[in-house]
Amino acid sequence: MKKDKLSRKEREQLQRRAEILQAALELFSQKGYHNVSMHEIAVRAEFAVGTLYKFFKNKEELYKEILMQTAMLFYSALSKALEEKGDEYARVKNFLKTKCKLFMENILSVRLYFSVSGAGVSFNVRRGLETELRSFYDQLIQKLAAVFEKGIQKKIFRPLDPYYLALALDSISNAFLFCWMENPDRHPVDTDLIEEIFFERIYLVHR
Repeated sequence: MKKDKLSRKEREQLQRRAEILQAALELFSQKGYHNVSMHEIAVRAEFAVGTLYKFFKNKEELYKEILMQTAMLFYSALSKALEEKGDEYARVKNFLKTKCKLFMENILSVRLYFSVSGAGVSFNVRRGLETELRSFYDQLIQKLAAVFEKGIQKKIFRPLDPYYLALALDSISNAFLFCWMENPDRHPVDTDLIEEIFFERIYLVHR
């Protein structure tokens, strides 16, 4: 018989692991990755430092796990957005709205990724992680391009290179999101405006 329910101990272990990751994320975001110790993370999570080492062998592993979980969350949610009901125009719009929502809801993880950039003479904390993160990104761009390609075949979009359309939408949305990240009050994210700017030249169906 297949076991499909976690035991109490397993649930407690998952909860502890999640609490450790959240404590690490908060401290990394506040003080910077290189200024945080495993002891500080243990204090924030309200665990003995030995408990941390039962789950993660060092601070680098904690950092990488935070980013991988975030990447997997983005990949899963955005892939699902591209598979929702509706025509290709609706799917692309859903992708855009989902991406902006995820970015803002996970801003601590996003900031963490961009804040650690080779800060060390011979140590790069992202070494070995970039390839995996890049793979998630490339797969999403290919999925988005496939939706554009179908939309072009149905004459919903103009006959432009679907891969570059995917890159263009990603770049425009990133520009808005990074402005928001720097100054949310001055640059609120307006998905309707992003849609208007992007679709103005490619959408063929009468609106």
